[in-house]
Amino acid sequence: MLLQIDRLDVFYDSIHALQGISLNVREGEIVTLIGANGAGKSTTLRTISGLVPAQSGGILFEGREILQEKPHNIVALGISHVPEGRRVFGQMTIQENLILGAYACSDKCEVQQRLERVYHRFPRLKERHRQLAGTLSGGEQQMLAIGRGLMSRPRLLLLDEPSMGLAPILVEEIYDIIEDINTGGTTILLVEQNAQMALSVAQRGYVLETGRIVLSGSSQGLTDNRAVQEAYLGGAVEI
Repeated sequence: MLLQIDRLDVFYDSIHALQGISLNVREGEIVTLIGANGAGKSTTLRTISGLVPAQSGGILFEGREILQEKPHNIVALGISHVPEGRRVFGQMTIQENLILGAYACSDKCEVQQRLERVYHRFPRLKERHRQLAGTLSGGEQQMLAIGRGLMSRPRLLLLDEPSMGLAPILVEEIYDIIEDINTGGTTILLVEQNAQMALSVAQRGYVLETGRIVLSGSSQGLTDNRAVQEAYLGGAVEI
């Protein structure tokens, strides 16, 4: 098992944000967390990446407990987090943003190789590599955020709301990229409000409600579940 979360409890002051959640991600999978705003999806990712402390529970990555590790050590172990809202550095160029993603690598030749791999995957970024990130469209900024996440060569990529604020045609493009990254060997834990799109690319999923996992199963099983359809899919759907 690549990632195992066991009975994780997280509080924001008096708010019990995650209430004993347990989940796992196998190597090579896309696993999605779906749920409404405030369900605990982003908190789960932020706790995995060391940005939010947990009060109890455990997080194992490749069998190693990482709950007390610093965020930069977690990146070095092979976990990269692409945050909600993209969070690119607007006054820096595309290339400067990407190079920041490889801050843990001191080998300049290796950084350049990683950069070329990202540019191969995102030719639009290569064409505009000297352009300020703040001048990019929302879809281009999302590509940059994903590219920056890939610069650390992660074993596990945490994606938080990659479709947020994007036009439908761009959502499809971003999800084609996500599938391509997974096919290339990167395991993905995907947080998404667009449940239909997330379940269409994931192998398995978990449904969070107010800090608890209330359902889990195969993507098809969740898609066929009437409660999931009514709450997140707008009625019966097919994938």
